[in-house]
Amino acid sequence: MNSKVQSLKAFLGQAGRVALVEVAATKGSTPREAGAFMLVSTSAIFGTIGGGQLEYMAIDKARQMLGRGTRSSANEARIEVDEVCATLDVPLGPEIGQCCGGRVEVSIRLVDGTIEEKLIADAKSEEAHLPHVYLFGGGHVGQALAASLALLPVHVVVVETRSEALEAMPETVQTRLTPMPEAVVREAPPGSAFAILTHDHALDFLIVAEALKRGDTAYVGMIGSKTKKATFRNWFLKSAEGSEAQLDRLISPIGGSIVKDKRPPVIAALAAAEIMTALVSRASDAPAGAEKAMAG
Repeated sequence: MNSKVQSLKAFLGQAGRVALVEVAATKGSTPREAGAFMLVSTSAIFGTIGGGQLEYMAIDKARQMLGRGTRSSANEARIEVDEVCATLDVPLGPEIGQCCGGRVEVSIRLVDGTIEEKLIADAKSEEAHLPHVYLFGGGHVGQALAASLALLPVHVVVVETRSEALEAMPETVQTRLTPMPEAVVREAPPGSAFAILTHDHALDFLIVAEALKRGDTAYVGMIGSKTKKATFRNWFLKSAEGSEAQLDRLISPIGGSIVKDKRPPVIAALAAAEIMTALVSRASDAPAGAEKAMAG
């Protein structure tokens, strides 16, 4: 995960005067949810409120307020302006070249010290509540999956027994070198996702067993074939004192079996989508703070 806090601080530190563009309210089908925001300077932007003409209009209005840009047509939106804030009430129809069909109210405010502090505090809170994804194994698929997940709003931890397997990991993921990776499972926070793809099947089995015996995981996936899953099932039920109910929570092979392509980047893309689906589904039942962190 690229740190939103660091990126936000860097933007605010370099942008000069900035306007905060925020989705204040929505009705019907819209590109983003209420609370989504972007920052606009005279020459750059940070974030998005959904793109398209809605975003272009908001950028244009923000730059008017910053002392640069051209005025939007009165036919495009109802605009209420004072010295430091504006409101756009925008129908997302053919009039502006969008066909979402909903309506968005956008607030635009010039950023002062108070707003800047709140933006940074909110970003820190969101990062603190991001779900954890633990990848066990830094081989070809592990590296590809770490690279895919590093772009997403999750905290990635790659766990390995081999130091050389951690050398090529993205800088934004956390790495753990340990002789007992299964112990890391016990330390993970509730709601974590676990993807197990080590170089050793016996080690895979130990890690998966630890993950399945936790009742609070969002996802447990193991790389492998139908034969490997059947072997694990037999071992888990007979030797690891596991249950059928626990076993039912195992996803194997990771990424599903519909796409018959075993290239590491393809497996990684499918697995990343699968993991994010599980995390977002869990977040929809979680407190508002956790859901906001996923959406951010």
